[in-house]
Amino acid sequence: MSPSTRSMSMSLRGFCRGCNDVTFFYLYAGWNLAQALTERQPQLEKTKALRARAPLSRKAVAALCVASFVAGLLLSGRVPLVPASAADAAGDGGAKQGVRVSGCGGNKRKLGESHPKDLLNEVSRTHQAIQSLDKAVSTLEMELAVERARSGGGGTAVATKPPQKARVVIGINTAFTSRKRRDSLRDTWVPRGEKLRKLETEKGIVVRFVIGHSGAPGGGALDRALDAEEAETRDFLRLDHAEGYHELSSKTRIYFTTAVATWDADFYVKVDDDVHLNLGMLSSRLAKHRTRPRVYVGCMKSGPVLSQKGVKYHEPEYWKFGDEGNKYFRHATGQIYAISKDLAAYISINQPILHRFANEDVSLGAWLIGLEVEHVDDRSMCCATPPDCEWKKRAGNVCVASFDWSCSGVCKSVDRMRHIHKACGEGEGAVWNVAM
Repeated sequence: MSPSTRSMSMSLRGFCRGCNDVTFFYLYAGWNLAQALTERQPQLEKTKALRARAPLSRKAVAALCVASFVAGLLLSGRVPLVPASAADAAGDGGAKQGVRVSGCGGNKRKLGESHPKDLLNEVSRTHQAIQSLDKAVSTLEMELAVERARSGGGGTAVATKPPQKARVVIGINTAFTSRKRRDSLRDTWVPRGEKLRKLETEKGIVVRFVIGHSGAPGGGALDRALDAEEAETRDFLRLDHAEGYHELSSKTRIYFTTAVATWDADFYVKVDDDVHLNLGMLSSRLAKHRTRPRVYVGCMKSGPVLSQKGVKYHEPEYWKFGDEGNKYFRHATGQIYAISKDLAAYISINQPILHRFANEDVSLGAWLIGLEVEHVDDRSMCCATPPDCEWKKRAGNVCVASFDWSCSGVCKSVDRMRHIHKACGEGEGAVWNVAM
């Protein structure tokens, strides 16, 4: 290397302090190119006749050197390819994607970079959209199946006209010998006559006593007595079902099937005729779950499976629940429970193949245990009779339903229902003020 070359190299090093080797290489190459063109100037003058090119001036040589220097900076990463203002604008726009070029530190360029939180949010939104679509498809399939079941009849006494719209259908399980119980409810929380019709049309609350037939050929005295009572009160839902204590599971299946075919409601409730009920509180509690699919509401319990013959609530199929001494799966107690529209439709569609256990509440729990069902344990649906429900009312927590656990209903309900209604009832106007 000549002294002049060595001197120029040192000058360039001083000019480009902090530059990496690649930048210095382009700067040095530009200077050499300019130097070579200067040294070839006499030869260019000799060939002027062949090529009409003007000699490079000192300014042109300097400009070429500067251009080579800038090219070296761009290719080595000293100058970003995207202006900072444009990058900031892209970042503020929420795209979080762009081109990032590293400086002299040697970092690699990253293309199409996305923030991890944005990716997680996008995945979450996609998952929610898929779930919503799946629920919508399931609902449409269920509604289609219900319409098919309604048109087919399902083997029950189903009306041929389209189902009426309702909010809540309340079926009161009763028997032929329970006329006094029914009257005790009509004197307390079950409206009579025009009030019953007004409750249906204005609030969408349907209340019916649910009963089948006696099974006697041609209809016996029990059926004729019930016909007379129905003509007077018009508050029955008659089922194509032979009444019997050990047939409660079958009666429950047919009740939901018939109710779904008769009313298009948000909820279907089953309650015994020896339970005190506050209609307004029930409607308010169920309204909170209206937007949720497949809801099963009641006082959830898990009692022992009784294998001994002769005892109350004996389970003949006890062996299906495991070893002796096991408990049932969690299910709502049979005095009162509610299921949402799609669950009632499921029972209606599949009722011929739903297995019946000895106890009706266990049977319902078994039908729902394998489905995607939300079990809601609402303890206000199983308050004790006074003073328990009375204290809760004074504290501002009016109960939905009250009964005595020892009697699986209100003990001596015919004699005590009026007293319980006075002590624990929500008031005459409560149900009419419920926002539906």
